[in-house]
Amino acid sequence: MRSTTLLGFAAPLLHMAAALDAEALTSQYFGNDAPWYLDRIPLFETSVSEIQEVYYYRWGLFRAHQRDLGEDGFLSTEFINDVSWQTSPWAILINAANYHLREGRWSRDRRFKEDYADVLFGPNTNPRQFSEVMADGVWQGYLVDGVLEDAASRLGAMQTVYNGWNATLDFGGYDTSKGLYYIQPLTDATEYTIASIDASGGIDGFLGGNAFRPSINSYQYANALAISNLAALTGAQALADEYRDKAETLKTLVQDHLWNSTFEHFIDRFYVDNDYVTYWDPIRGRELVGYVPWTHDLPDDDETYAQAWKHILDPEKLAGSHGLRTNEPSYEYYMRQYRYEGDHPECQWNGPAWPYQTTQALTALANFLDHYTTASATGIITKRDYVAILLQYAQLHYNPSYDGILNLEEDYNADTGVPIVGLVRSPHYFHSGFIDQVVTGFVGIRPSADDILEVNPLIDESVDYFRIERILYHGHNVAVQWDSSGNRYGTQGLLLEIDGEVAAQSDSLTRLSVGISRVTPPEIDRPIAVSIQLGLDTEYPIGSVSVPDVDTASIHNVIDGRVWFYPEIVNWWDTPVGDGSELWYQIDFGTAVEVTRAEIAFAAGAELGVDIPETYRVQVYTAGSWVDVDLGDATYGEAVANGITNVQWEGVATELIRLAFTPKEGLAVRLVEFKIF
Repeated sequence: MRSTTLLGFAAPLLHMAAALDAEALTSQYFGNDAPWYLDRIPLFETSVSEIQEVYYYRWGLFRAHQRDLGEDGFLSTEFINDVSWQTSPWAILINAANYHLREGRWSRDRRFKEDYADVLFGPNTNPRQFSEVMADGVWQGYLVDGVLEDAASRLGAMQTVYNGWNATLDFGGYDTSKGLYYIQPLTDATEYTIASIDASGGIDGFLGGNAFRPSINSYQYANALAISNLAALTGAQALADEYRDKAETLKTLVQDHLWNSTFEHFIDRFYVDNDYVTYWDPIRGRELVGYVPWTHDLPDDDETYAQAWKHILDPEKLAGSHGLRTNEPSYEYYMRQYRYEGDHPECQWNGPAWPYQTTQALTALANFLDHYTTASATGIITKRDYVAILLQYAQLHYNPSYDGILNLEEDYNADTGVPIVGLVRSPHYFHSGFIDQVVTGFVGIRPSADDILEVNPLIDESVDYFRIERILYHGHNVAVQWDSSGNRYGTQGLLLEIDGEVAAQSDSLTRLSVGISRVTPPEIDRPIAVSIQLGLDTEYPIGSVSVPDVDTASIHNVIDGRVWFYPEIVNWWDTPVGDGSELWYQIDFGTAVEVTRAEIAFAAGAELGVDIPETYRVQVYTAGSWVDVDLGDATYGEAVANGITNVQWEGVATELIRLAFTPKEGLAVRLVEFKIF
């Protein structure tokens, strides 16, 4: 084997690598919406076609879940449409935030993760709405972009959120006698766990069942480390030491008390004490949540703890044939359905496969395989297993309820791969990760706070090739390439490329590490949309249409800051079928505002009976009349379906603006968003 590592680029440059066709790939996967992705996402291809297809689907999912809040920036939503338990009108659910931030850190447009972090640590969230690992999510973003001032600006808010859990609350808090955190499984976003079902005597399990869980304690460990690390980088050493001590104490207590030698697994202990369960007793089974300590690198590198990894491969335990089970078939109430919405099963964690926790397990496994020596020493689980579990997870995205179309839902039967819940809110669900697992696991980019770039692909010989490029890391453009034979890219082996030059290579799969300077990434561009109406009770801006008897929800959809083109989830106004008449959609700002451009999202599909308009124009109300903005230097983009149509004009102040358009004969226009800047 020949391995070359170049530190500081002192050695001669090696072979230049092949480049992917950005326009072809983005057009292939995103059609007319490709311009949104072209400069925002890393390009990726691999011989494992399902992983490649799901990688791009997940970027589409990421795009669809970006909600523009206007002056408050963007946030990522968990459910693509509103649900009753979110913090409204912003659609905030903090339990999914760590996934969103870890996915978003790989977008070349840093605005999404930075705006979102500002929202999460701002005044409009409920920081104990659910268990959370938000500070760690910010830290994970810093490891990629290296912009300390953005991450560290939230240090005060991070401490407030962290210390808010140090209370005795009905739904979760801190037990001073044990030094550990407890939580209600529902508040941990995992209702109907072993703890909550058994605490009800097997009768229910939606509420109650407070327990000392591996999850909440690992989250607090990770949050404390994030605060400590950021504090140290800003020179606040006393603060850094304080929170590192908190983290180390939690680490010791989790290992001492939540590791169960009988089950060889991290499991819950009961906080609740009632007729059915006893305080501090361990629960009576293994759950997938027992791998969360490795998600955040909590356990010691010890052969005892490593034994837990054999359960994830055992078909009689946590390994279903189509997904990872949340608990084992041996549990008395395994897969018993307790809760329904009408005739539809509701969410439960007593056995189903959940993308949410599969993501945690994959991150945990990547950490274990990458830098725990016991992984190779014991051989309990290998890179081949990582690829197999990632592929199994990718295959869950091919939804049999939609004829195999990519559409991720909430949970699945781990033995059949069929979605369980399937409610109106369920399609294209974003409480999980996949992009991050491809980048940090499959490709093996291991982000660091140090001035190094380390790559350790967690793949085996079943993967013939992959290439990922346009990764923005510490301000540099990075690419990683593997070609087992040289037939795909012309160079056999593993290549690591920085700013278009190959910095390291190896004939075979191995770890590559190179020195890399820190360069400030491009400034974040933050245009503010003035057209956003967060909720129907918002006074201004107000939408209206030229057609009578249109429901207010349809009108609101067009200015709600959300854009997607999934035909199965309504987020639009459909006009009447075209008869040659011109229609309009109008926004009343309530006061004069300066406007200079519009982004218009039309959806189309012959089978849906909708198409782009025959003609369209933008008008502003000025001096008592409507005037087309095509006066002066206006530029009208060609109307496109399932993408963004752009119009730009010389700035003008107006209280009212209209999109006037004529539907094609016999077809309706589906207006998804009319966004004004």
